[in-house]
Amino acid sequence: MKIHGKLIIIGGAVDKGSFSETDLDKNAAKNLNFFEEGILKRVIEESKHKEQSRIEIITTASKIPKEIGPEYVKALSYLGANNVDVLNIEKREEAMLPEVLERLKAADVVMFTGGDQLRLTSILGGTAFHDILLDKYLNENFIYAGTSAGAAAASNNMIYQGSSSEALLKGEVKITSGLGLIDGVIIDTHFVQRGRIGRLFQAVVGNPKVLGIGLGEDTGLLITNGKQMEAIGSGLVILVDGREIKDTNLTQVEMGQPISINHLVTHVMSKHDTFDLDTFKMTIKSSQYV
Repeated sequence: MKIHGKLIIIGGAVDKGSFSETDLDKNAAKNLNFFEEGILKRVIEESKHKEQSRIEIITTASKIPKEIGPEYVKALSYLGANNVDVLNIEKREEAMLPEVLERLKAADVVMFTGGDQLRLTSILGGTAFHDILLDKYLNENFIYAGTSAGAAAASNNMIYQGSSSEALLKGEVKITSGLGLIDGVIIDTHFVQRGRIGRLFQAVVGNPKVLGIGLGEDTGLLITNGKQMEAIGSGLVILVDGREIKDTNLTQVEMGQPISINHLVTHVMSKHDTFDLDTFKMTIKSSQYV
């Protein structure tokens, strides 16, 4: 099935409460530095009507929506996009209101902010808003963009908790269902900066068919037709492929004990590199061997 929409997932910066970490600076304006021109500009360029596209900022994941929403509007306005508004849905019943659903139907782009991805899925999951979102992504020239929590929630499988320092202890990484825009992957954010590679290793060893995607800050993936991934932004994307795992002690150790994994394959992508989810082949844009 051809997917007509595009998915843009971004590693974020400070996310105001994702997972169980508490050492977050409370100065939102200072830390919303995922408003880098490269990624946001690309969102606009990929959208149906470019600078005239109707963009809705969804702040549901955030505990400080009144601070975060206007920062997005300001950043997008700076890049020439002025048909932008903030849609904060705080309760499930609000995700079924006719006026809210009409705004979603009229949108060319929705951009989900950072925060707590479990809050995002528990409020929106299974609502009329969620149904329309999936339908637009599958059938229209539409963009789902998400940063931090908004990125983590995009896939079927979603990491929602897990300490970076104890990530390779059995049971430390918690996984639930996401919004379901893309299957066969699991996404982690703030990846390089917060040392979260162990979390992705544990997520993949539990189901090696799922490709782990670790997004660095100010870094993302543009995914077209549900399978063609292009790295965007200034940092790194780490891919963890578990299909060739030869051995693990996952089912033999007790909860809280270290996990061993033999032969886990990783790829490192930077700007303009591509990866095909059908063939699992990566192409380095500036290869030294071409």
